[in-house]
Parts: sequence; C-alpha cells; structure tokens
Amino acid sequence: MRAADVVAKRLYEAGCRWAFGLPGGEVLTLIDALEAAGITFILCKHENAAGFMAEGTYHRTGAPGIMVATVGPGALNGINVVENARQDRVPMIVLTGCVDPEVAEVYTHQVLDQPQVFRPITKASFTLNAGAAHVIADKAVTIAMEGRPGPVHIDVPISVADAPAQGTGVLRTPAAKTAPSGDALNRARTALADTKRPLILAGVDALAPGGADAVQKAAELLGAPVITTYKGKGLLPEDHPLSLGGAGLSPKADGVLLPLVRQADVILAIGYDPIEMRAGWQNPWDPQNQMVIDITAEPNHHYMHQSTLNIIGDCAASVDAILPDTGHPVWESGRVEKTKSELAAAFPTPDTWGPAQVIATCQRILPKDTLATADSGAHRILLSQMWRCNFPRALTQSSGFCTMGCAVPLAIGAQIAEPQRTVVAFSGDAGVLMVLGELATAAELALKTIFVVFVDASLALIELKQRQRQLPNRGVDFDRTDFAAVANAFGGKGYTVQSKTELEQALTDAVASDTFTLIAAEIDRGAYDGAF
Repeated sequence: MRAADVVAKRLYEAGCRWAFGLPGGEVLTLIDALEAAGITFILCKHENAAGFMAEGTYHRTGAPGIMVATVGPGALNGINVVENARQDRVPMIVLTGCVDPEVAEVYTHQVLDQPQVFRPITKASFTLNAGAAHVIADKAVTIAMEGRPGPVHIDVPISVADAPAQGTGVLRTPAAKTAPSGDALNRARTALADTKRPLILAGVDALAPGGADAVQKAAELLGAPVITTYKGKGLLPEDHPLSLGGAGLSPKADGVLLPLVRQADVILAIGYDPIEMRAGWQNPWDPQNQMVIDITAEPNHHYMHQSTLNIIGDCAASVDAILPDTGHPVWESGRVEKTKSELAAAFPTPDTWGPAQVIATCQRILPKDTLATADSGAHRILLSQMWRCNFPRALTQSSGFCTMGCAVPLAIGAQIAEPQRTVVAFSGDAGVLMVLGELATAAELALKTIFVVFVDASLALIELKQRQRQLPNRGVDFDRTDFAAVANAFGGKGYTVQSKTELEQALTDAVASDTFTLIAAEIDRGAYDGAF
C-alpha cells in the first residue's frame, strides 16, 4: 500500500466521500489514491471554491471536508478558505503536493515552505513520510474533529506519495466527553435552580453532536429564551415560542436583544463564540451582578466578554450535568413574547420590491427543508435576521471570517452531498462575480442548485458605510452584468426578476428544474438603507 493510499483509506473510514481541488503533477498519486479508496475527486475552477465545497459536504455528512491543491500557487490559492475553516470551526483536511526535500535544496520554481505558511492557520501541519503514514493520517482526522473542529494540513512530497507505507494502521480511542464536576457543577446547578430570568445564548460550538438537543432541553426546562449566533441558527427551531432567532451583525436586532440580555439574572452561554458578533456585543453583561455560565470547547482567550463561571467541556454533556431536576415559572408574563413581537416589527415582510421581499418570497415558495447558504455583504445581515431555520445548519455562511464568494461553492458542496434536496445560495452580485466559473462545476455535475443574486451593481454594505462616514463614492460601484445570460451560457437556466410575481414563477420553475438555476433579482441601490 502506498503512503497516499494510507491517507485516503483513513479519510474514507472517517466518512469522507468527496475531495475537491485542482490537480497538478505533484498530486496525481494522491488523487489516484483517493479515487481508489472510494472518495470521488471533484474538479473545481479555483482552490478557494474547492475548500468551500468541501465545507458544504461537512455540514451535511459530519465527515471532514477534503481540499486538494498542487504545489505553490495551487496551495496558496486555498489560504483564504483554510483560515475561514479555522475561524468557523470546520474540520478540513488540506492535502498539498510538494517537491521532494532534496529537490527543494537545488530547485526554486514554485517552491516555498508550505508547512510554514499553513501552520498559523491550521490546528496542525504535517509532512507525510512513508514510515509514519498511518500515524499522520489518524492524527490528522482526530485533531481536525476533536475539541473545537478545524483544518489540518498534510504536505505530501511526490516520492513519498508513491512510496510503500510501513507499519500498520493506527486508530486512537476517541476522547471521552467532558463535563463539569465539584464546585463548578454545584454553583451552576444552584444558579439554574434559583433563576428567575434565565437566558440562553448558543453558538457554533453547540453544533457538535447532541448540542441542539441540549439547547432545546435547557430552554424548555428553564423557560429560557434562546438567542443564537448566525452559525447557531436552528439549534432551537425558530418557530419555537422561546426562540429569538439569530444575532450578530444587526444594530436593529441588537436594540431589541441586548436590553433583554442585561435584564437576565442567569445567562447560560452554550458553545457561544463572539467571533461572529459585531462590536456591540463586547461586554454585553456584568459577570459581577449577573451569573454567566460559559460552556466552551476551548478557554476564553478573546476577552470580548468575561463570565462568572467558565466551563471547558462538551456542550451536551455539560448542559446535561448542570440542569436542575425541575423548572419553575420564570420571567414576567409576556416579556419573551414582547421581544419576539419587537423583532418581527424590526424585520417586516414589505409590500414593495426589494431585498426583504426577495428573502420572504424565497422562504415562502421553497420547501420547508431547504438548505440555504449566504455570501458576505449587506444581504447576509438581512437574510440572517429574516430567514427562519428550524434545524441546525439550515443556513450556512462565513460568519467568523466573513469572506466573500462562499455561498455558491457552499451550496454546490451541500447539493453534492444531498442531490435531491432543494439548496439555495444567496449572493450579492460582487460576491458571485468572484466565483462565476463554479457555475460550470454545477453544470458538469448536473446539480439543480438555485442561485439567487441580489443585483444592485454596488458593494452595498461598503457603500453604505462610505455614506455613513460622509465620504465620496469611490471604488464601490461597477457595471451590471447580465447574470441570466451567463447562467444560460454555462448550461443552466437564467432569470432576471424585478417583482414578486416574477420571482415566484422563477422559483417554482427552479424547484422543478433538472439543472441549476440562477435568479438575478434586480434591486435599487440604497435598498438596504435602514433595513438592519
């Protein structure tokens, strides 16, 4: 068995069924090994998009995503998505080809120290060798998946990929799930048993197995309203009476939610990581006068907030340990309902055409189990407040790193994993222009993904900030593209819509289509003013 086969076999055992990237001479053995192990290699148009497709499969299967890149420019093309995976807690195995070490001493074309580049943005970086291939493969999978998930890099020299592997397979026993004990356990249980105004704040770490059940169990037992981060949307179904939806980037939402946070006597933060939050969420509570129980996968080194009691452990196991046996009436009558009404009033479904009507129409027409992805930009903030998620990972986005160009490949990855599911990507026109070539990937794979593009020929969020600072309009506007024509040219179906009626028809056609559909929703510049 070749060293490359050892890596591929271990990834298959971890549940991986797809790898994404662009080949070069340095990774041909790797690709051959992946395919031989039962992992299909998907040819993409750019390594960064390949990484987001890999992430899209992870959100549907729970197995690490795989990105493959050749030496030099191929490897460095994927830097953005690898850092995104680190910040957004995505287990990703990054396989890069490299020249053999003796060659690197006398040959410089496209050669650089790739492990040094990847080490700061991954949980670990390895250089494969035939003698330790089994160990490196198992380490890569376990490090990527355990604790706080993230990317792991393996640099694969050309001759090592082909070299016979030595030794035997290594599978480390999974680590036991940890939960609080002793004084911390007693303090947490006492606080939750006595609380009169409990509130739950749930985030990305709670997406680990059992996390959603733990959030719902805690909410219903305590009678606690639940706010999630954007990544955590759906941890509690958003049609649940105790759900207050997502928060993170909207000042309008913060104006409703932060006063409630400050009124709570006990705040239970389940897997909450403020990496997704705007500056308004710095120190949103007083840990001296409010009991704040913070359950996280890793210690708080961000200092965005502090807590009364810090618990480092598994979210589900920790919640199960600290919950009291019974609950009791909490909050004054109607307080949670009043907050929900204020949120609904802040983000209404308008009668006039614009981004909010586009979002509301898509949610109404598309099936209830639709998977959605969102690109970065003004539309993402509005969408994340309006789009209702009734299960975890119903809406995926780059919310830690906030990188543009992610929605299209994320949706493609999700569609590959669940080909019969309705998957919709929401992008701004600037974001989709970054990854337009991946429409060819969607066509080649005969995917039926729906791509909704908000077309206003502007970097809307940046232009809005520019006007707020009373700066002249510079560097934010561009010409309109006929996206419908581009979609048709790539082999999909393209629509340009300017009204709710036209959008309804395009969506109805798209759901029944056997190929991808791009819907260009033309909106006015400045349409996001006052929206979020």
